[in-house]
Amino acid sequence: MSLRERQRRQIRGEIQRAAYELFAAQGFGEVTTEQIAAAAGVSASTYFRHVRSKEDLLLDPVREGGSKIVALLEERTEDEPADIALAQAILTRSTTLAPQELEQWRAAFQTAPHLLERVALITPEHRTRLVELVAQRMGRDEGQDSTPGLLVHLLLAAAEFGYLQWLRNTTQQEMSLAVCVEGALDAVTGERWRAQG
Repeated sequence: MSLRERQRRQIRGEIQRAAYELFAAQGFGEVTTEQIAAAAGVSASTYFRHVRSKEDLLLDPVREGGSKIVALLEERTEDEPADIALAQAILTRSTTLAPQELEQWRAAFQTAPHLLERVALITPEHRTRLVELVAQRMGRDEGQDSTPGLLVHLLLAAAEFGYLQWLRNTTQQEMSLAVCVEGALDAVTGERWRAQG
């Protein structure tokens, strides 16, 4: 990673952390972009070079995981069944996030419940790549057989459900993100994906 990219990520991270603290303390709708920039110690122009919208500060951490899920799937052994490999790639991504940052993000997100339905685990480009990788593992042609695409869509939908379950949890019975995601993934993996075509 270049120095410029490291600096870009550092500034973006500082903006996100400042935003999460402000959202949790004052509420998403009450915080202005100017307040976030000031709390992060950057100018308004620097803020807008790194952030498209306040909403993206909450939604991007999930979306940004797509490239990591693709990389994690590519690293798994070739003999591992497609459903297990993809489920483990998703789960590994979900468990590598720092607990303190996760809690800050969730506290901030809970002040913007209108954004919950926009939680998407992956971009369309990364979804397409996952379908290609899963098709290779299954020995199927994704252009002729819908099974790889269906598997990818089901597992991502299950994982997104797990994220939403965790984000919405305001009860005393605390469940970790990993527990929510793993439970959702377990519900849709199984032998039915392993039959040879």
